[in-house]
Amino acid sequence: MQASRGQFIVVRKTSPPIGKRITFKAKLEDWAEGMDYCAVPVPERVSQAMGTAGPVLVMARVNDSEPFKVSLFPVGGGKHYIRIKRSVRSETKTRTGDQITVQFTVLDRAAVTIPNDLNKALRAEGVEGAFKAMPPGKQSFAIRQIEEAARPETRAKRIQKAVALAHQKREQMSEK
Repeated sequence: MQASRGQFIVVRKTSPPIGKRITFKAKLEDWAEGMDYCAVPVPERVSQAMGTAGPVLVMARVNDSEPFKVSLFPVGGGKHYIRIKRSVRSETKTRTGDQITVQFTVLDRAAVTIPNDLNKALRAEGVEGAFKAMPPGKQSFAIRQIEEAARPETRAKRIQKAVALAHQKREQMSEK
């Protein structure tokens, strides 16, 4: 990145501080007009403390809700937002515009625990190794989607989607 003629700015990327617990207050915002999608801005000092402009996996709570896994998602300029699901908003009786307390602990993306039903499906298709070869963030996202399914049919569909991703990864690995 060039600052001015002949000078360069060094952008240093570090790993997020795994295990770090953070608490802040923020206003719940309607993130996408016409959709039930709410988020809160992560304070700039907190985003900077994450050491990355990319997504950061966390275990979060809102106003003493049940803990839930979510990623701080980047919005550019080194800033992040955190999505607050409808189920959490219902549990905490919060609405757009409310001031909420957000608590989270940074998780290790590399520490992925594969649910038994997904592991069984991966083994049955012979793609368990390919799934484990996927980037940890992609594994975590697929697993989080499965774990957040409210209905068994939705969970089964998401497991099949994760198995399909593993098949794609195996194909990529065989092409190299």
